Amino acid sequence: MSYLSTISSPTLLIDEKICRANLKRMAEKAKRHELNLAPHWKTAQSRKIGGWAKDYGITEISVSSIKMAEYLSGQGWKNIHIAFPFNVREIPTLNTLAKAQSISVQVINPVTAKRLVDELTVPVGFFIEIDAGYGRTGVSVSDFGLIEEILLISKKSENLNFKGFYLHAGHSYYMPDIPELYEQTRNALSMLKNKYRTEYPELLTRTGDTPGCAVMEDFGDIDEMGPGNFVFYDLMQEKLGGCFKSDIAVVLAVPIVDINRERNEILVHGGGVHLAKDALKEEDGSANFGEVVYLNEHGWEIPEIQNRSYLKSISQEHGIIKASDSLMQTAKIGQLLGILPVHSCMTADAMGSYLSLNGEIIDHCEGSFGKN
Repeated sequence: MSYLSTISSPTLLIDEKICRANLKRMAEKAKRHELNLAPHWKTAQSRKIGGWAKDYGITEISVSSIKMAEYLSGQGWKNIHIAFPFNVREIPTLNTLAKAQSISVQVINPVTAKRLVDELTVPVGFFIEIDAGYGRTGVSVSDFGLIEEILLISKKSENLNFKGFYLHAGHSYYMPDIPELYEQTRNALSMLKNKYRTEYPELLTRTGDTPGCAVMEDFGDIDEMGPGNFVFYDLMQEKLGGCFKSDIAVVLAVPIVDINRERNEILVHGGGVHLAKDALKEEDGSANFGEVVYLNEHGWEIPEIQNRSYLKSISQEHGIIKASDSLMQTAKIGQLLGILPVHSCMTADAMGSYLSLNGEIIDHCEGSFGKN
């Protein structure tokens, strides 16, 4: 029985071959540059896909929450890093988790460091997050007083162990000059490594954005990289030049519920609760919430550029497709179409599970598997 025959409502499809190819390519790149690859699993959030990653020598991952760390613990990971400024209210959970799973956390202020020193009952590693320059989070690269205060506090407990510096250049998603941005990243992490490695000879530096990790070939003396979105990629990454549309490993299958032939528009069951509301801009300034592909027994087919159709608007459950003439000629109510997501991380998080092309339901932290 075809996987398509099992779909009646919006369903996130995954092509294992494409996903594995993405994992393999990034693992080979990391090896080529003598970097440890510790991918950010906030994109996939899956135990099953984690097994695929291990096939390519990936032994560590990062996550964005302690809930995700709990879900992925006990799966054979050498270490799980919680790549988010640590929430001190979760120290009891951290103590329980770290009894059986090697865990590291992110610290950006002395108050959190002090609470961890006072309340940890088992060893936990920590990275100091460095502000990449766009002000979201982290310690300023030149604030040595704050860095050294955190380090001094950490020395008061054998349970809080300094691992190194973490810098996520997330503004690579909207900065046009990624090589210039990476020069800043390399310089910042190299400076910190040179300053502190005498006292901490095993100090590591890690960077982690997919746009940079996908396109750059000069990582300087950075030790580790932790991109996340590369596992699936999406239209945003394609626009940034980090992948081709054929590298996108997930597609949202949506049923057609109405067709307006006067406006060349197709109404589908698929909206913000399925795709989130990230959008790209078309040349005319209109919004693009995802592009149409044609589903078949073996996956999906990407139409030629002249036959491109895209979601022009979405609400909670509704999606309206601006359809090409070729799509209008073949579209039928009840037919399934595929939507390449603008932001696959958010789409996967919203959907909470995947359907493989062989009909297997694949787990996701936010789905029913994560609630058991």
